Amino acid sequence: MLLNTQRVYHVTHLRNLEAIVIDEAIRSDAAPEVDVSSSTTRELRRSVELATGGTVADRVPFQLSPNASRWNELRSGAAGVHWSDAARTANPLEFVILVTSAGAVGPDVIFANGDAAAPATRFAAGDDGTALLRATFALDPELLDAELLAAAPVPFSAITLVGVANEPVRDQVRQLLADVGGAAPKVAVYPPWFQAD
Repeated sequence: MLLNTQRVYHVTHLRNLEAIVIDEAIRSDAAPEVDVSSSTTRELRRSVELATGGTVADRVPFQLSPNASRWNELRSGAAGVHWSDAARTANPLEFVILVTSAGAVGPDVIFANGDAAAPATRFAAGDDGTALLRATFALDPELLDAELLAAAPVPFSAITLVGVANEPVRDQVRQLLADVGGAAPKVAVYPPWFQAD
């Protein structure tokens, strides 16, 4: 198992996608139209310093599973301190999942073996990142809690697939991509990705 070939997933609200497409990038400093993270979560991520410099908040987060624990919390009602009021009122069908590989988001990636804001989480890059990924996979084969932190911004051209919940959202995303132009990843319907466990 190599870190750079690992598929990774970035969840965002459909109303945030237009800015990503127009900017041609996923940015860590973006002011999303629909912000699902609570102020507590944002503060925690700003407080975790990385050995490579900067903080967790300076990076673009990707999950390593389309059924990641945090995404499942969000699509199950967003209970808990991680989520904003906007998250609690959002419907999972209003989200999209941007898919790529760890290697495609750039060479400067950091693997976190759990929630990147949690005190016990370990971080590693390069060969050490691959070793930590393997060790994490042995304990959590679905990689439900791990994160990949990419250097910002991540070019939208690195995204190979936009996963959506249904055909109306697929058509809306395809129209957005056609209207804006530029990179046009595949848009596909994957209903199980949007259903709560």
